[in-house]
Amino acid sequence: MKTKFFPKIPNRLIHEKSPYLLQHAYNPVDWYPWGEDAFQRARSENKPILLSIGYSTCHWCHVMENESFSDPAVAAVMAKDFVSIKVDREERPDLDKIYITAVSSMTGSAGWPLNVFLTPELKPFYGGTYFPPQTKPGGISWPDLLTIVAKAWNDPKQRQKILNSANEVTNAIDQHLSIQSRLAPLPLDESLFNSALDHFLSVFDGDRGGFSKEPKFPSPSIQDFLLFYFTYPNGIENKTEKKNKALAMATVTLQAMARGGIYDHVGGGFHRYATDPKWHIPHFEKMLYDNSQLIINYLSAFQITKDSLFKEVAEETIGYVLKDMTHPKGGFYSAQDADSFPKNVLETPEMQAEAKKVEGAYYVWELGEIENILGETDARIFAYRYGINSKGNVEYDSFGEFNEKNILFKAHTLDETVKKLNLSEKDLTKILTKAKMQLLISRGKRPRPHLDDKIITSWNGLMISALARAFQMFGDEKYLIAAQNAATFIRKNLSVSNKKNLYHIWREGEGRIHGLANDYAFLTQALIDLFQSDFDHLWLDWALELTQTLIEQFYDAKHGGFFMTRSSHDKNLILRVKEDVDSVIPSADSVAVSNLLRLSQLTGNKDFSQVAEKTLQSSILKLKQNPDAAPQMLVSLGRGLINPVHIIILGNPAAKETRSMLKVAYTAPLPAKMVILVKDDSVQENFAKHLPFIASMKRINHKTTTYLCMDQSCKTPITDPAILSKELGPHF
Repeated sequence: MKTKFFPKIPNRLIHEKSPYLLQHAYNPVDWYPWGEDAFQRARSENKPILLSIGYSTCHWCHVMENESFSDPAVAAVMAKDFVSIKVDREERPDLDKIYITAVSSMTGSAGWPLNVFLTPELKPFYGGTYFPPQTKPGGISWPDLLTIVAKAWNDPKQRQKILNSANEVTNAIDQHLSIQSRLAPLPLDESLFNSALDHFLSVFDGDRGGFSKEPKFPSPSIQDFLLFYFTYPNGIENKTEKKNKALAMATVTLQAMARGGIYDHVGGGFHRYATDPKWHIPHFEKMLYDNSQLIINYLSAFQITKDSLFKEVAEETIGYVLKDMTHPKGGFYSAQDADSFPKNVLETPEMQAEAKKVEGAYYVWELGEIENILGETDARIFAYRYGINSKGNVEYDSFGEFNEKNILFKAHTLDETVKKLNLSEKDLTKILTKAKMQLLISRGKRPRPHLDDKIITSWNGLMISALARAFQMFGDEKYLIAAQNAATFIRKNLSVSNKKNLYHIWREGEGRIHGLANDYAFLTQALIDLFQSDFDHLWLDWALELTQTLIEQFYDAKHGGFFMTRSSHDKNLILRVKEDVDSVIPSADSVAVSNLLRLSQLTGNKDFSQVAEKTLQSSILKLKQNPDAAPQMLVSLGRGLINPVHIIILGNPAAKETRSMLKVAYTAPLPAKMVILVKDDSVQENFAKHLPFIASMKRINHKTTTYLCMDQSCKTPITDPAILSKELGPHF
């Protein structure tokens, strides 16, 4: 008998914009969004607050919602004893930073969903991540935990202990997050690079790449540091051996990821991380911030090695973002979910009410399905290359989700496949390319994973940088156009009228939530990269305006570094904290330091370099003792220690000779170069105001002419791209 479909009744979250909050809008839980209504109720009724933080593409958030937050009995307990608040961590990373630090300090670990119990004054006293619906050995259930916490709160003696504990936890968080800022200045030098490299060598998986056994995370900031280390021009002890080790760690990891199931071999792009040591079994969500940073990793690896694999992966990943993650007017969406309905479930409310979403359903394949789509001959070839078999190819299937299912990975190299199947490489490549297109078309007919379509300024900045650098590397105009369109979208929709202030989020026609430090830092980085691509002074001027706002509103003038929020952001924050750790995305501090140094090199503004140096000093403890937390800051430090190379090109942007000069300048793997195109006298006069050595430059015999300058001293002008290439070679 078919179950009758009944529409659910919405709660307060139905009026929110966040896709994550809207996912919970039909829970029976009496959810509040973060705000005064919830706080006033908690204080007036003297109830503890249950703060639940997650994001729309979080697999275990979905699991806990289905198991607990959709249960009316559990909802009744939550309503009786707590004031329940839902927060999207991608909307409010400031709240997430405070409370995930609290849970980590109390329990030793943290993640999402993040469930934290607060006093009515918003101070944390207990928390955790996922809790099951029934108590099991080693894990308390969500209903039992609610009962225990409520009982303790309602006991006057226990409540006082809770209040004391909450004060202690809050003070401990404040101490933990601010200790580095109180240290005396220490030397900032190249020895920090060597100690960091030694650390990464000690944790590197030499067999499979990566910096942990399992799970395997992409760690793009570590990759960036290693590739930077290889290109660092001077001062490193035993530099050849050490540089080769750094390059090997990066390239082995990037190659392993490109072979593994963490990479989508049909549609392009990377999943969040691999749950096994072989990079084979991914957690299937796709995040904009991962893919944008990994594009840059692969671009840098290609720039150094010229390995075509790195170019292929970078371009396929860009193709994925432009196809599946781009708003029609130019901005980039945030993420795609890991979970989706199985392919036999039609997208109707009735069928979906009875069906269950499955992680990876959109991406996995059965052998018979491959044979039906490709035909027997091509299927046999494709199956050999990508490790497909009738029983399924997932070795570590602890939940039994992948029986007879295959996650594509490069089980055999092209050479092995050519020899095994007696094909030419040309014919094999043609067959595989056609097969991937056929599978992509077929996969597109399946129920698609949820798309989180909010547009986040900081993450868009990362993607704009990736596109600008891809244009510089490959010269493909569509990458530049996509970067320009996204920057224009941000300028129109996520900046206030004076363009000096930003919103953090845009969705459904509305920009909202005051911009955070990383919104300003990441977008500024993007604008500098974009300026270095099309040389439109609009981008440079805007970058300077945003940097001024960042310093005025977020900078800690006493200790250095940048607070996540401006002082007026939210009066209910129990602490004003800094996001100064390079994790899945780099910290605002790390990117801001790089921006300040680059802008100082473009404009001659020494104040920028002073702010950068003080921010570096505020990170010295991490740089020395915990390089895992500061690989991007190490890159920024290196940028500050290197004498920058100004590559000044005088010429017509449309001229073939100018484009040839730019190509040489862009593709030279120099870690601290500033490429400036002077297309006419007015541009030259403008730059000369800040960089006086540009004023006397002239084109030689009306040809495109390039000057290489360091410390305001320039070499003999160059009119031949081949000579420029030689000058910028490995011994520069």
